[in-house]
Amino acid sequence: MKRAHLIAFWTAAIIHCHGVAGDLATTCIGKFPNPVTDICWSCILPISLGGTTMANLAKQEDIANPSNPVCSCGVNPAIGLSIGYWEPARHVEVVRRPFCLVSLGGLDLNPGIPSPSAALVPDAGGQSSSFYQAHFYTNPVMYWLRVIADFPCMERGSFDLAYLTEVDPLWNDDELSLILNPEAVLFANPVAVAACAADCVAATTGFSLPQLFWCAGCQGSVLPLDGHVRTHGGGVRTSELLTQRLTAKMHRELLAWGWHGKRGLCGPYFLPIMDKTAYKLQLTHPIADTGKLGGKCCQPFGRTTVLWGAGKEYPIKGEDFAFMLFRKRNCCVGY
Repeated sequence: MKRAHLIAFWTAAIIHCHGVAGDLATTCIGKFPNPVTDICWSCILPISLGGTTMANLAKQEDIANPSNPVCSCGVNPAIGLSIGYWEPARHVEVVRRPFCLVSLGGLDLNPGIPSPSAALVPDAGGQSSSFYQAHFYTNPVMYWLRVIADFPCMERGSFDLAYLTEVDPLWNDDELSLILNPEAVLFANPVAVAACAADCVAATTGFSLPQLFWCAGCQGSVLPLDGHVRTHGGGVRTSELLTQRLTAKMHRELLAWGWHGKRGLCGPYFLPIMDKTAYKLQLTHPIADTGKLGGKCCQPFGRTTVLWGAGKEYPIKGEDFAFMLFRKRNCCVGY
């Protein structure tokens, strides 16, 4: 009897470790992003004063800035200058193995909490759906590197793990996720899906369309805000989509705020529906995308991965992905 119990125990353990057929969670390998070699610093450009561009290289993309170069903030208004740039401040990783912190050198944080591993699930039509876990970091790299001393227009802090989807039951359940995004039901129709084609074109030539907030450009749909992807289009494309979803989820939960535009001059503000045009991303793992494509190495949300994702995924050690997020920042310097 004891032997039967022992066999049952080890059988359950093997199933728990290896998961179902198609399980992707086999390794936990990574590295901390080197701020010198793995971050594309030209992504902070352009820098603007009011509506005028003061510094740019290779025509980096930008969104509209407050037109007036003079600004004021506070009850007793303090006068300052309206500055705009793209701040490297957040970091997202998309992983196969639960609690695998790729951006912390492949640290396995597993506290013993059961959580689903990543998986590919083939269907009868020859396509596959997929699921991944994701992590959200605060990474105000300009501050902790002291790139600019005494500059008030940047977030102060350190590299820190802010969110784990493994402990979020909404990330693994389409129905539970409706608590955060009930509008997903409205956009689950062919017309809304077809509209995302226009978002893809816009993102590939510039920035995606903020009016189509349910679209993720060429990656598909931002909704639902969970880790299930109906059509797996490769690791780079899928991880870019989940990076958008997790960032949108942070906004919906009021854990990420808006920092751009006229409203952002005097500080952050609530932005429960993410403005897709306020972010650019740069791949930092497994292969840091620092080779400039047309003079650029960061991409607006939704841009097709055909232009920048080729050769960035490889077996075993190159199937987890991490991205540096550059967010648009406008502030009143002098306030």
